Amino acid sequence: MCSSGQEEFTVKHPGMTLRDYFAGKALQGYLASLAPDFEPGEFASAIARECYALAEAMIEAREEGGAS
Repeated sequence: MCSSGQEEFTVKHPGMTLRDYFAGKALQGYLASLAPDFEPGEFASAIARECYALAEAMIEAREEGGAS
């Protein structure tokens, strides 16, 4: 136990990458723009790939100095 009386624990996963974060934000925007009754179903893998492609583009733009 630590001094506050709570149990201590070790985090084994370092967290998400910037790429994962950007892809998640792209997915959030993508899903928010769809019709309320849309079910991704068979398109889920394609949507995920597109979100990661957008994340890669955001990282490239960031490395180039962002929007000028």
